[in-house]
Amino acid sequence: MKNVDSPTLRVHRSEPLRGHCRVPGDKSISHRALLFGALCDGPVQIDGLGSGGDNLSTARALAALGVSIALDGDRARVDGVGLGGLAPALEPLDCGNSGTTIRLLTGLLAGQPFTTTLHGDASLVRRPMRRLATPLRQMGATIDGRTDSAKPDEIYPPLVVQGGRLRGIRAVLPVASAQLKSALVLAGLQAQGPTEILEPGLSRDHTERMLRYLGAPLVADPVARTVRVDPTGWDGRLRAGPLVVPGDLSSAAFVIVAALIVPDSDVTIEGVGLNPTRAGVVEALKAMGADLTVEVTGQAMGEPVGTIRARASRLRGIRIEGDLALRAIDEVPALAVAAALAEGETVFADLKELRVKESDRIAALVRELGRAGVFVTEQPDGLTITGVAGNGGTLAGGLVQPMHDHRVAMSGAILGLVADAETLIPADEIATSFPTFGDVLTALGAAIAAA
Repeated sequence: MKNVDSPTLRVHRSEPLRGHCRVPGDKSISHRALLFGALCDGPVQIDGLGSGGDNLSTARALAALGVSIALDGDRARVDGVGLGGLAPALEPLDCGNSGTTIRLLTGLLAGQPFTTTLHGDASLVRRPMRRLATPLRQMGATIDGRTDSAKPDEIYPPLVVQGGRLRGIRAVLPVASAQLKSALVLAGLQAQGPTEILEPGLSRDHTERMLRYLGAPLVADPVARTVRVDPTGWDGRLRAGPLVVPGDLSSAAFVIVAALIVPDSDVTIEGVGLNPTRAGVVEALKAMGADLTVEVTGQAMGEPVGTIRARASRLRGIRIEGDLALRAIDEVPALAVAAALAEGETVFADLKELRVKESDRIAALVRELGRAGVFVTEQPDGLTITGVAGNGGTLAGGLVQPMHDHRVAMSGAILGLVADAETLIPADEIATSFPTFGDVLTALGAAIAAA
C-alpha cells in the first residue's frame, strides 16, 4: 500500500493532449553511460542523462567505489578511473530498486581484486540472481547470496562478490537478457582469453553499441545472436569523450499511448531513442492500428535518435508474442493500457520474465486493469485483455497500488486519463524512471495534479 505521507498524482478524464515534448534520458543507456564512463581513461561529459532513482543508484554506487561524479540535472561529469582504478567500497552498495545496477556491477566487480556486498530495496532483494552468478562463477568469481527455503536452488540479494582473476568462457544464456549479457561482457573485458555469449533471442544491444564506440574489443553478430569479447592484446583502455543519451523510448511509450487513447490528441515526442532492438512497442502499436509517424533524425553513440508523432486512434486487439514480445517487454504495461481501450482481444504471450521484474508485472497488470473494470485473464507467461472499445464499457478510477513498480504506476495514470472517476497514483513510485512524468503530461493538457 502507498504511504499516506507520500506525494500523490490525481488523474481525471482528460481533454485532448496536444503539443511537443521530450522525455528523460534513456534509463538503460544512462546506467551504461555512468558505468562505462567510470571505466574510461579520463573525464567524460554526459548530456541527456536520466535523473530517475535507478540511475542515481548507479551514480551513488560508483561514487562509493572511488569514482568522482558531478551531477547537474541531466548533465554529469564522470572522472574515469579505468578498468583497474576502482577502490573497495567502505560499506555495502545500495542498488535501490535497480536490477540493472546490481547485475552490471556484479559483472564488473567479479574481476576486481576485492570483495563487495550489493543489496537493494524490498523489491530488489526478491529478484533471482542465480543465472547471473552461475556463469560468473564459471569464469572464476566467488559470488554468494541469500537463499530461500521455498526455492533452495536460487539465490537473492544481498550478493557478496569476491572478485579476482577471470578466465573467458562460452556462455549460453537461458533467457535473452540485456542485463545478464552486459554483466558477462564487463567480466569478459577483464578475463584472460575470449568470452563468447550466446542468447536464445535478440535482447537490446546498448552495451555493444556504446562499448564499441568507446573502443572495447567487442564483436556482435545479431544474426547468430552472439557477442564475443576478446581482450587479448588490448591495452585495457576505453577512450574518454562526450556521451549523449537519447530520450527513453520506454518512458515515451506511456506518453504515446496516452495520446492514442485520449480522443482528438496529437503529440510529438522529440529526441527519443529508436534502437531497433527495443522498438517492438512501436511495431506492436502500429499493428494495433495506431496513427504513428516515426522519423530518425540523427545518431548518438551509434544509437538512432528521432521523433515520434502520435495521434488519437481506433485500436484493435492483436497477438504480442515471440520476438515481438521480447523487443517490447519493458513496454508491456503501456501496451496493456492500449489493449484495454482497443476493440477485441489482445493476447500477450512468451513473457514469463515479467514475473521477476520490479514486481510480478503480469499479476500487477491483471490486478490494476481489473480494478478499472477491464476484463483480463492471466496465463503463466502472459495475459489476455478484452478491450472496452466497441462494447460500451467504462473505466473506473480508484487507488493504483504499483507495489514498487514504476511502469505499473504509469500505466495506472494514463488509464486514469479516460476513466470515469478520479485515479490516485503514488508519485514517488514513478520517480524511479520518469520523475517529470506529471509535468510532461500536464504541459500537453492532461488532467493531472499533484497533491
